[in-house]
Amino acid sequence: MSDRTGLNRQLFWLYQGTGRASFWFRWALLAFDFVTIAYFLWAPFDSRERGYHLIDYVIGGVILIDLVARFYIAAPRHRFFLKWINWADIVVVVTMFAPLLVSNFAFLRILRAVRAIRAFTFIRRVKVLTPFFQRHERIIDKVTNLVVFVFVMSAITYATQVGRNEDITTYTDAVYFTVTVLTTTGFGDIIMTDEFGRWLAIFTMVLGLSLFFQLLRAIVEPENRVDCECETCGLMRHDRDAVHCKHCGAPMKIKTEGIS
Repeated sequence: MSDRTGLNRQLFWLYQGTGRASFWFRWALLAFDFVTIAYFLWAPFDSRERGYHLIDYVIGGVILIDLVARFYIAAPRHRFFLKWINWADIVVVVTMFAPLLVSNFAFLRILRAVRAIRAFTFIRRVKVLTPFFQRHERIIDKVTNLVVFVFVMSAITYATQVGRNEDITTYTDAVYFTVTVLTTTGFGDIIMTDEFGRWLAIFTMVLGLSLFFQLLRAIVEPENRVDCECETCGLMRHDRDAVHCKHCGAPMKIKTEGIS
């Protein structure tokens, strides 16, 4: 931060620094993201009224301020546009400020669900601040991937099937179908009627099952191993109380809470 001054330094500290104020600032952003995710998954897919447009403008304004602030502290700034998630936020802002122009483009609605990834990014990073997240890092990581996958695939299912499949008329129907396909339950009350829908179901099942099994593996496996890369050989997984790498014998310095 030595080369940052004024507002740039303050914003960088809020977004990337440590301390009570920056900690609670990022938790506030996380809470806002969860609220907007719930709104994106409910209101945008229903019929639009004037009250919804006002909410769109408020949420879009907050996201725009956040987007501009992150661009302002980015160094170098051209890298800001190399991250696809920032482009997703830009599209979200456009859809919030111009609902009458772009609300009929289903693929833009799908990107609103991607906002979930930004919300969970902070949870992944907060593991270094609280022992709970540090102990359950792998489980949190797998849950994040699975939840975001369900959000996005449900949005794709809704956007592509409403009006074409009489069994899917609400976003709840899309989530229900995605979960039943992902878990291979297959109740049969909602089925795909076109070729694209069937390929979508196949993709959801194959990729979703892999994410689901990764989550189960993270839960079942003992928690006495942590991710800590060996600087000599690159081995990632080690016992929590290891002092030497089992592969090459190099000294290891793994942060631990000790034995209770």
